[in-house]
Amino acid sequence: MTSPKSHSPRPRGDRTFPSRGSYREALRIGELLRKESVGGLLLVALAAVAIVWANSPWAESYFALRDFQVGYAGWHLDLSLGGWAADGLLAIFFFLVGLELKHEFVAGDLRQVRTAIVPIAAAVGGVVVPGLFYLLIVGRDSALRDGWAIPTATDIAFAVAVLALIGSHLPSALRIFLLTLAVVDDLIAITIIAIFYTDAIDWVPLAVAFGAIIVYGVTAQLSRRFFRIHPAAAWMILLPLGAIAWAFMHASGVHATIAGVLLGFTIPVVHRKADRAPEDGPGLAELFEHRFRPLSTGFAVPVFAFFSAGVAVGGMDGLGSALTDPLTIAITAALVAGKPVGILATTWIISKVIRINLDPSLKWIDLVGVGLLAGIGFTVSLLVAELSFAPGSTAYDHAKVAILTASVLAALLATVLLTARNRRYRVISEQEAIDADADGVPDVYQRQGADD
Repeated sequence: MTSPKSHSPRPRGDRTFPSRGSYREALRIGELLRKESVGGLLLVALAAVAIVWANSPWAESYFALRDFQVGYAGWHLDLSLGGWAADGLLAIFFFLVGLELKHEFVAGDLRQVRTAIVPIAAAVGGVVVPGLFYLLIVGRDSALRDGWAIPTATDIAFAVAVLALIGSHLPSALRIFLLTLAVVDDLIAITIIAIFYTDAIDWVPLAVAFGAIIVYGVTAQLSRRFFRIHPAAAWMILLPLGAIAWAFMHASGVHATIAGVLLGFTIPVVHRKADRAPEDGPGLAELFEHRFRPLSTGFAVPVFAFFSAGVAVGGMDGLGSALTDPLTIAITAALVAGKPVGILATTWIISKVIRINLDPSLKWIDLVGVGLLAGIGFTVSLLVAELSFAPGSTAYDHAKVAILTASVLAALLATVLLTARNRRYRVISEQEAIDADADGVPDVYQRQGADD
């Protein structure tokens, strides 16, 4: 069978969105989302275990495990297990965010302005509008205003787990749009954490951290051919450099996950040309993606969810108090309503400004479904909640209840809408799979590239 050919995402005269991308990119995204769906199911399962355990007669053992401290105090690494999960394991997740963002800029939808502008605008709208929803609802309560960034994030693993559970045939263009939106969304969220949730900075460790990141990036760039031939060398050289960068970033007072994003962004990404197969095997970015993705989706993020989702609600009275708290209402409304409104409104406005039309095979209601999936904040929302409120405070607990409630509600609403549209999605998927000339590349991607 002929190796899959890569084509330009859209012909120049085609003024439609979202972009289907090249066949190579569609295959890559499909495989990535399949891995994320498995991790998402594990994430949901461990979060459920944490909630049940934290509200069981054995709740003390859960909190004792979460708060158990380990690490060397002299290096500012005497953290609880929950702290290690938030600062350490999530750095792996954000390393992959940086890696995916780099891939999007070099070889994906963000490489060209005409395909990048819509998902970037949608991501910005999906951050700004939920933040405004939150601030409008909490009003002048200064104790709650610090949580404005909680509803700005999208949990792609949880979102695709929903798609896997309902058996959705979401078209490749919408899947790519959702992933691109989520990656940009996470970049904005981590930038917010760096700017607004850093109390004090120790400049010497920060300088060392940036120095280590620069050395890491230069080494990765200059040695990429060597690492491709000798992959074990990449782990022996780059992994210690990455660990040093993470440790000094943590010691500086800036959230350590920032190091993960920056390290991921330094990894070289190869843009495969049309009809050209890799000559020297997988690149360094592909190697790291292959190795780190299972670690992130199968361990790092689920373990973080396990330690972060456990909150004692105090029975039905406590749950009732949490659900009627203005904080809970603000977070829930911002994620469930603010996210889809921000994404849909921004997308509609930008489409009118640049005169680009929605793909005729889709309807605007499909973007509402994507917006609802984006309202599943969960992982990064839990991280921001931990940075916004003092551990053990009422606001801290209620924020977590709100995130869990909003994520489940957004998932249920997305399920109803996408299930109703699934028959149409199945038709689109069948059309995208037609390969009349049996050359291994569906015809729709060849027709798409032929017009370039």
